[in-house]
Order: sequence, then C-alpha cells, then structure tokens
Amino acid sequence: MERRNFLKQAIVTAAGGVLLPGIVSGRSFWEEQPPLLIDTKIQGRTFSHFWSKCVGAGRASEVFRPGCPWLEQLQFTKKHCGFEYCRFHGIFHDDMSVYQGGVYNWLRVDDLINRILKSGMKPFVELSFFPKEMAGGASTAFWWKANVSPPADFSKWSQLITNFTKHCIEKFGQNEVSTWYFEVWNEPNQKGMWDGSKSQYFAMYKATAQALKAVSPQLRVGGPATGNFVGDGRFDGEAEDKSKILSGSTEDLDSLKWKGVWIEDFLEYCKREQAPVDFISTHPYPTDFPYNGTKGRSRGVDATLKDLQWLRAVVDKSAFPKAEIHLTEWGTSSSGRDAMHDALPTAAYIVKANVDSIGLADSLSYWSFTDCGEQGAGGQAFSGGYGLLNYQGIPKPSFHAYRMLHALGDELLYNKDGIVVTRHKSTQKLTALVYNYPAGLKTSPPFGADDVVASTLKLGEPRDFTFKLMNTNKDATFNVEILDKENGNALNAWKEGGNPEALTGEPLKTMQKMAMAVREEQVLSSNAGVLLISKTLQPWDVMLIDETH
Repeated sequence: MERRNFLKQAIVTAAGGVLLPGIVSGRSFWEEQPPLLIDTKIQGRTFSHFWSKCVGAGRASEVFRPGCPWLEQLQFTKKHCGFEYCRFHGIFHDDMSVYQGGVYNWLRVDDLINRILKSGMKPFVELSFFPKEMAGGASTAFWWKANVSPPADFSKWSQLITNFTKHCIEKFGQNEVSTWYFEVWNEPNQKGMWDGSKSQYFAMYKATAQALKAVSPQLRVGGPATGNFVGDGRFDGEAEDKSKILSGSTEDLDSLKWKGVWIEDFLEYCKREQAPVDFISTHPYPTDFPYNGTKGRSRGVDATLKDLQWLRAVVDKSAFPKAEIHLTEWGTSSSGRDAMHDALPTAAYIVKANVDSIGLADSLSYWSFTDCGEQGAGGQAFSGGYGLLNYQGIPKPSFHAYRMLHALGDELLYNKDGIVVTRHKSTQKLTALVYNYPAGLKTSPPFGADDVVASTLKLGEPRDFTFKLMNTNKDATFNVEILDKENGNALNAWKEGGNPEALTGEPLKTMQKMAMAVREEQVLSSNAGVLLISKTLQPWDVMLIDETH
C-alpha cells in the first residue's frame, strides 16, 4: 500500500516566493507579524525515539488464529513506524501448551518468537499467566480464562521460569535473549488480573527475577507492570479499596496528586529483599478508569507528561536510579470500545504527549498495533479497538502519528507550541512536525461513542503557523505531508462510503490506499538556506516536513 503522491493544495512555500496578505498601514505583513526564526545549525539535544521502542500485540496465541494476518500487519507497522519490540499477554496460558502433566512443551512459544524475529522485531516478554495446573484457584481473566490465582508457593512457577529461560538461550542464543526484556505479569493491582495481594505479587516478582538471573545475570527483568496512575488511596493497601475512589467532576482531576500504583512500595521491597530490578514498568493511560466502578474520565492534557515526571523522580531517588523506565501500555484510554481510537484527534494527542515527554522514559508503548485480535475486532470495520490498524489492516490516523514520529531525527533543535524541529545526526538532514492540538481542550481526547468523536472534532480553532528554518542545506528538497479530516483519515472515508460492514477485494484495497493517502507535495529551501513555513492548520491536523535531498 503506497500513499498517493499528488498535490492537493500548496501548503509550504520556499523563502522569497511566498505570497502574503497585503500591506497594513503602509507596512508589510512581516513588519506586523515577524516570523519565528529557528536556527537549524545550533547544537541539538540528542534524544531517543522512545515512542517506537515497543508496541502492544494483544494475546500471544492470536498469531495462530486462522484468517488473522497478524504477522503481515506486524511487519507493516514495523516497516512504517519502526517499532523495535512487541509485547503480548499470556505466553504461559494453556492454549500455548507450555506445561501439561509436569511436561514442558515450547513448540508454540518458539513459533511465536520466530515470527516476531522474522518481522525484524524482538519480544518484550510479559511473563503471564499461570498454567492451570500451577494456579492456586479458579479465578480467571478475560473471556479466554487466563488463570490469575497465585499458588501457595512459587516453586513450580520458578521452575517454569528457569526452564523457559534455559530453553530460550539454547534455542535463540545468549546474545539474542540478552537483548529481550522480561516483565513480571500484567496489572497485578487489578483483581481481575491478579487474584492475590500486593505482598504475594512482590514475592512472585522476587522468585521470578531470581530464577531468571540464576540462569543468566545478563537477562533484563522488571515490574510491577501496574495499571493506571491514581489520584486517591484506593491501592495503598494490600488490595484495591473501592471505597477510597474519589468522586467529583472532570475539572477536579488536575487538583489531585496522581501517582503510580505500587511503584514506591515495589522499589522499597526490592531494595530490602535484594531483588534485581533492571526496569520499572507501568501503564499511564491518561484517564481515571474505572471511575465509580463503571465509567472513566479523561484527565488533563498534560497527564502523561506529569505522570512520567513523577515516575522519573521516584526512580532517580530510589535504590535503582539506573533502572530503565518502560511504559508497557498506553493510549488515549484503556477501553477496547472507545470510538476515539479510530478518529483523527487521537493522532494529534499521540504526537503531543510523546514530544512533550522526550527524555523521561525508555519506552511508551502504544496498545496495540492491530485490532486483529480478540480485544479489538468488534462487529464492524471501525469499532473503537485499540489498534493502529483495524482488523483488515486499514491504517487509522493513530498509525500516521507513529509513522510521522518515526520520521523525526535524533537531535532536537526546537520543541514548543506545536512545532518540533529535529536533525538527523548521520545525514544532517532536517525533519519537523507541526500539530494543532486545540488550546481550548484541557484534557486528553474524551472517550466514548461516535457522538463524542463528532463533538470533539468541532472543538478548537484554525491556527496559523509561520516560521523560518534558517541555515538549512541550500536548495534542499522537503517532502511535506498533512494528516487531516479528508486525508489519511480512514474513519472519515469509511463513513462517507456508507459504513460498509464487510470490505473485500478491490474495495478493501481502495480503502487501504485511501487510509495511507495524506496530502503531499515537495518544496525547496532557498539558495540562501532558508525555508519559510506559512500554513493554517485546522484543529487536529498534523504536518510532517521531511528533508529528502
């Protein structure tokens, strides 16, 4: 699927050739509104693409589902978005057949890992859930009945971890496996994911981490993989206390002191017990969910930034200041039926939240790359699933957000007020992102049904972006792309096509091409090395300016 490459309208003009509104009181437009000048030859700040370090992938066994092009979609997102690692649930679930009657079987695990490696990515291994024969009770999570009851002791679990680790090293090699990450469980603070106490999880973490390190000290292990940050004391004890969930309006949320769940206690426990910690993981969705047990609320637009600042400060002052920080699930919400996941505002939010948080984490992993799995298929082409691609492989606006972020360089030159300018250290070429996140919206995009999306799209005002990139390469060619309501927006194209329930054959191929087709043109900087950007972006638009020659 290739993007259209034709000119829809002029959006950027080379310096010296721009036509501007006329003269005001005998003075030029530039005398009234001088453009922002950005020097592209200054010393940049080196940064990592933490947004493309990892992406979520649903359930481990989904790779084997008939009719689900899981591997093809993973390869597609890898190609365009640059993701390095893939995280998934349930590698030890019974449908992976790893432990039956005391016998270990790694055939399906090997197949899964081989497919991930074939895609050019690596596994971010979430060590979950219990094989039924090891579980301490009948409690399960999800419709596929993941066993979440901890046993009375973790001896069999530790032996499972030992055998799994030894097998991976024998099969894939010490050097390869040492590049993977091993995360202990998924959201153990949620009773639905862990039918035990906080202390039981900590004990399991210690047993797991020690088993891994006993096989190879080079392996990287971390946790506690807890869910949403909270602004109250519901998780202060051994288990969630719903009586401590605070009520109130959405406007009250920013006044609360938000904190990661179990993080500080986990770090203290590992220090006291001398348990190894190579990375801290948690899931900072920018929502308060669940709220009153049923309904969530969107937090402030800077929620992710504030959460990562809090986490960075906590880790820095802990006994493990060199521990990496991996946010192993994230998105606009943790709901698998959120219409906003399919819509344009999500793309602008992804860009804003990520560029605002540069330097605070080692990964911020979007959940997930596809709707192909059970958590995101739904009953129609677009049903609010988590994926960057819908179940038929049609890219959503969120996909373009990650594709554009991936195009950025590795030296940060400017990052303010919706303008991000970067330089590629190896080539000295420039790449910039410009986005219009409506100033009037003080929260992350609200989640809900189609009517919420429709009302959100009406928020905000057009915004004029006028700036000069100074000291660019002379006569350089820049490719310019704009993601907006009419271009690169699969949901809008699908609705205009009458909401067809089943796309196949040529109609599906056409929709896939339309979903990739952002507005494009090529422009040149001047022979003095100046590029003038003068463009009005509508609310939620995202523009990529990428030097090609």
